[in-house]
Amino acid sequence: MVGTSLTAGYGLDNPDDAYPSVLQRTADSLGYKVSIQNAGLSGETSAGALRRVDWLLREPFDVVIIETGANDGLRGLDVDSTRANIRSIVQQVKSRLPNAEVAVVQMEAPPNLGGPYTTRFHDAFGLVAKDEGVTLFPFLLDGVAGVANLNQRDGIHPNPEGARRVAQNLWSPLEGLLKR
Repeated sequence: MVGTSLTAGYGLDNPDDAYPSVLQRTADSLGYKVSIQNAGLSGETSAGALRRVDWLLREPFDVVIIETGANDGLRGLDVDSTRANIRSIVQQVKSRLPNAEVAVVQMEAPPNLGGPYTTRFHDAFGLVAKDEGVTLFPFLLDGVAGVANLNQRDGIHPNPEGARRVAQNLWSPLEGLLKR
């Protein structure tokens, strides 16, 4: 799972509380023979993910989930650049791992950046998924963002319960890819 601090489990006392670990336990409990790798990096933008994707793909994977862009949105970075970076990441994955299932995780920009920006940012993820023929996963923080008791004090990063909710958001589409 390529990702940001949300994937890395920033601020969690126990790395096993991060949502990729929760997904691993869910997969294990249901008998899936998979190894979910947490490749989250705190503070990373889509440009940073693009710079390290070649390094991340040094081993073969059957499924690659791309969670990036959150920091782009928080910083109000150019949406066209974010979209181009995500598209390039997807293309590199498809080139290096042509048989892998690829998914892009929907991210959202904070509303204080204005309606036009948040709409364009939201749409960028679906456009990449559609244009590149990959799966679009739902908004990572659906039902978690803005819910105080599911987040750490910073109001951005999920606490252990929030991470479990994030894993619930992603499990159904992930299971669909695992069944293919």
